[in-house]
Amino acid sequence: MKKVIAILFVLFTCTFNLTAQTAKFIGVKGKDVIGTDGKPFLIKGTNLGNWLVPEGYMFKFKAVNSQRLINETLTELVGPEEMKLFWRKYQDTYITEADIHFLKASGCNSIRVPFNYKLFTAEDYMGQNNPNRGFELLDRLIGWCKKENLYVMLDMHCAPGGQTGDNIDDGNGFPFLFKSAASRKLTADIWKKIADHYKNESIILGYDLLNEPIAHYFDVNDLNPHLEPTYKEITAAIRTVDKNHILFIGGAQWDSNFKVFGQSFDPKLVYTFHKYWTDPTQKVIQEYIDFRNKYNVPIYVGETGENTDEWVRDFRIVCEKNNIGWHYWPYKKLDNTKGFMSFNIPANYDKIIEYTEKPRSSFDEIRKAAPADREQIKQALYGFLENSKFVNCIPNKGYMEALNLKVPAK
Repeated sequence: MKKVIAILFVLFTCTFNLTAQTAKFIGVKGKDVIGTDGKPFLIKGTNLGNWLVPEGYMFKFKAVNSQRLINETLTELVGPEEMKLFWRKYQDTYITEADIHFLKASGCNSIRVPFNYKLFTAEDYMGQNNPNRGFELLDRLIGWCKKENLYVMLDMHCAPGGQTGDNIDDGNGFPFLFKSAASRKLTADIWKKIADHYKNESIILGYDLLNEPIAHYFDVNDLNPHLEPTYKEITAAIRTVDKNHILFIGGAQWDSNFKVFGQSFDPKLVYTFHKYWTDPTQKVIQEYIDFRNKYNVPIYVGETGENTDEWVRDFRIVCEKNNIGWHYWPYKKLDNTKGFMSFNIPANYDKIIEYTEKPRSSFDEIRKAAPADREQIKQALYGFLENSKFVNCIPNKGYMEALNLKVPAK
């Protein structure tokens, strides 16, 4: 009997040690994000911007800058049924398995995926009102990423009520989320639904709860105190179904202000900041390093880039020197060298841009602005889609090399 007990003890000890050494999920320990091998994991990758959250500037539009406004404008040009077809094709074309393979082959270890909450409700969005569309799109993407061993961060870029108050949240021009208990509950409920769906999916790196909350245009003294309690409300909902994944929380005023935060309220939090168009220096990020040191928590830069190759390189070096992972923005963009990939402007696309800049505040103005040849506009629109396909994209070699990534053969 003693021999049996001894054997069982050895087997239990070996099993325990093996489990301890090979965690299934990316985790957190002190100031580090920890990989499944138990070693620090430095996040390196890009954002799939403009895929599930179209942004006007990535279409070369100016005032027409959110998905809602883009959809409204293009519908005026080609009609509602054509736009429904376009958006469905867009979601199936803009990001494909080939894009994911390319990113992994370049040396990325992860991607951040912005999404609109409407993909998980019956609200009209990008041609559909299917509350399962978000899972259909993300499940497919996650399947590709699992094949490549490329980690995925899910980012609620657009929350109910709007968390930013600008085009970024595709809302109504004010961060109503923080003034609406119903919007906060819906946000928490959607995150709970997402977390329950992915609770056992180990290729998920974590959940970025709210992108760039509370723009600086508003009374931040009134709104900022609501941010951390909102994060706590969302976190509590997620933790009822998923205790496995990291939660990423960003500061106020474009993910820049950490003064709104106190001691960490969850054992798997990473604090997120974004940086654009600053000097690429230690001084710029020192306040976030000081926050990390004070509270013994990891920090990470969720968005940065959109700059020269030299700036991209210098800021990456500063971040990595300070053990700060990064997701540079964006992966793919029309006629642009300040990202991983570019694609060409299609024929007659200038006529679409021209239309977006005409007065259209009344039906009379819409009629006067309308193009004579709508078929030509339709062809230009689908030309955008064709050019955005991976096979037609052009890698920006200098940008990727600045990130110490390689440019794989297509």
